[in-house]
Amino acid sequence: MKKVSAGLVVVGLLMLLSGCSTSKDTMLPPGDSTMLELWNDGASTTHATGEGRTTLRRSLSEREHTTSNQVAESYSRTQENEIQQTFPRLPNPDMVMYVYPHIADGNAPVPGYSTVFPFYSNVQYALPGERTGDL
Repeated sequence: MKKVSAGLVVVGLLMLLSGCSTSKDTMLPPGDSTMLELWNDGASTTHATGEGRTTLRRSLSEREHTTSNQVAESYSRTQENEIQQTFPRLPNPDMVMYVYPHIADGNAPVPGYSTVFPFYSNVQYALPGERTGDL
């Protein structure tokens, strides 16, 4: 029983490997054209003018056209939406630390002072529509 199952595995592996034995030239025979000729023939006027697109796709209805414009305008930069922030900064409170007077290396006196640093090391931004008012 074990010899039969091992034999089936070997036969299966041989069949899989034989499928990979096809040469490149058999699968993709070389043509007579150069890359420049292929490029120039491929850049036909239908691609440049977009005529092919109208034959392959249906035209948009008025509702679909309006919806697609509204979606595009919601992410476009205009004068009106430049003043409103799409990605508002999340609050990052300033931390105030007081350093007491001390003596530095070499017996140099240092007076007490305050320093300010942000609570978070990185600036965080809210996603569009994320609520930031109560923060």
